[in-house]
Amino acid sequence: EEEFKWLLQEEVHAVLKQLQDILKEASHRFALPASGSGGAVKQENFVLSTSGTDQVKGVLTLQGDALCQADVNLKMPRNNQLLHFAFREDKQWKLQQIQDARNHVNQAIYLLMNRDVNYQFKTGSEVLKLMDAVMLQLSRARNRLTTPATLTLPEIASSGLTKMFTPALPPDVLVNFYINLNKLCLTVYQLHVLQPSTTKNFKPAGGSILHNPGAMFEFGNQRYEVSHVHKVECVVPWLNDALVFFTVSLQLCQQLKDKISVFSSYWNYRPY
Repeated sequence: EEEFKWLLQEEVHAVLKQLQDILKEASHRFALPASGSGGAVKQENFVLSTSGTDQVKGVLTLQGDALCQADVNLKMPRNNQLLHFAFREDKQWKLQQIQDARNHVNQAIYLLMNRDVNYQFKTGSEVLKLMDAVMLQLSRARNRLTTPATLTLPEIASSGLTKMFTPALPPDVLVNFYINLNKLCLTVYQLHVLQPSTTKNFKPAGGSILHNPGAMFEFGNQRYEVSHVHKVECVVPWLNDALVFFTVSLQLCQQLKDKISVFSSYWNYRPY
């Protein structure tokens, strides 16, 4: 009983402090100034590349959770013509995945800070409940970075992203940016128009993270088929750090839960 009391009063708080420190580090990695502090977020440039093909090359500028510049060169396979397009100067593209992950981290920190060192945990189940709530936020933060949204091709075509470029994207090119683990990815789809006289069986594609050549869709009274897909990416080191912090934090939460559970099962089954 004494040991369990010590665990609730001392060790739990030591773990909560450790978790807070790790998660504050994770939050700093997202490089956004705290609300109210007007510190500017530094801009980072990343070169997009892929192994095996140089159809698409580009440089992206990331500022916290916003893509503030994108400069892309695309070599058209049909005629080897080189297209160049960049973000308009007045445009930025918010990366919702980064914003959401950061919000979940801050929510986890808030839950931990609500139980300061003077707070006395009365029962093991109270600690388990807190750990479950923190782990839920951390799992959600991690999932936002590891699981990009599935989109249909018409959704990509009607996305605000298509209107961000100068010169405007040609009607037979679609682009999509997303985060996958520690990488910032750009997918470029080249399309060809399906003529009304075509004998191809039209079957619109559903939602996907990445659509393959041959995928068909209808947009603006026109039917299209994806002819080429180019995916280029770059590693964002601080996203990697954040993912490591999430993993370590989840392990710490689980270890504390396991300890509490051992004691709780002992109390439940001890002989009278």
